[in-house]
Amino acid sequence: MRMNTKSAFALASVLTLSLAACAGDQGDLTGDDADDDDAADVDDTDNGDQGTEEGEDAGEAAGEIESVDSITIGLVPATDSATEAEEQNAEALAEQLSEQLDGFPVDIFFADSYLGVIQGMQSGDVQLLMSGPIGMIQAEDEAGGTPILQSLRFGSDTYVTQWFTNDPDTYCLDDEPVADEDGFLFCNGILDEETGEMAEYGPMGEEALELIEDGTPVAFVEEGSASGFYFPQTQLNELGVEVDAQFAGGHDQAVEAVYNGDFTIGTSFDDARGNIVDDNPDVGEELVVFAWAGPIPNDGIVASDEFTDEELDLLVEAWLSFAESGDLEEGDPLYDVYEINGLVPADEEALDVARQVYNDFGDQ
Repeated sequence: MRMNTKSAFALASVLTLSLAACAGDQGDLTGDDADDDDAADVDDTDNGDQGTEEGEDAGEAAGEIESVDSITIGLVPATDSATEAEEQNAEALAEQLSEQLDGFPVDIFFADSYLGVIQGMQSGDVQLLMSGPIGMIQAEDEAGGTPILQSLRFGSDTYVTQWFTNDPDTYCLDDEPVADEDGFLFCNGILDEETGEMAEYGPMGEEALELIEDGTPVAFVEEGSASGFYFPQTQLNELGVEVDAQFAGGHDQAVEAVYNGDFTIGTSFDDARGNIVDDNPDVGEELVVFAWAGPIPNDGIVASDEFTDEELDLLVEAWLSFAESGDLEEGDPLYDVYEINGLVPADEEALDVARQVYNDFGDQ
């Protein structure tokens, strides 16, 4: 998954870890406060050491997951069905999480859509799901889930929708497409020709979007995709542009559909062109990114309502134990699954952007 990194990637500051620290501290204080008086009473007795050991045992018991017998992580494969490599990467991730939970059983469930993992959480078959921000909000709304973590890529917790076209003569306004260091083309000010830096994440090229004629077929990704449908469709709604929404089924497929000439315009995360460049070396030249929608909160992890608050803290701590650095790369299970460089505690305020977009769609 190739993402536009910008030269310095000077975006909004990365979410701090204070949320988890505060939650963890509060949980610890609750336990400590409950034991303080008893500990003081036994300090002057011959059984002081015994009381301390019992307190430690109680603390260890409180640090275990007891609400469920096992954890299943719900994932959506990058293609129509999980490949052998995807299954192996996911199994490695499950093993890594299990190790951090002292051997607690962790399994993987691949669904065929974002909705499938949410339904798995509703039925109790999925305890953790990894999804885009709209899926996270939907899981919260429809399955009672709690967003606990968000992904980092290239140091950022946000990304954008990219609009791309095989007809730059129509949608590139007053400027020639500009190539980045990899030869991928952009126009309408997204890439600065002089500095080679990307614009700050946000809406771009909206004047070009207004040129889309009503009824134009657009290759969206799928109905549950934040960058592939919800955010760009919201952008069109605000501009009063009505298109013929067609769903390619995946980000790679949307790119391929426009590359093959089946559509003139498509959407995906930035920069999904890199996903098919090995088989189509000229995709970055044939498809020009001419607009952005966003910024969009990164994908993340949602926990089911089966867990207690203390267990949620334990899960966050377990994930962060191997993903807090933000510099994961190929060979790290979390990176190999969804090219995630790291995790940070979920920021409900940041997710409000996705929540508003989701709510604005209503029953559509």
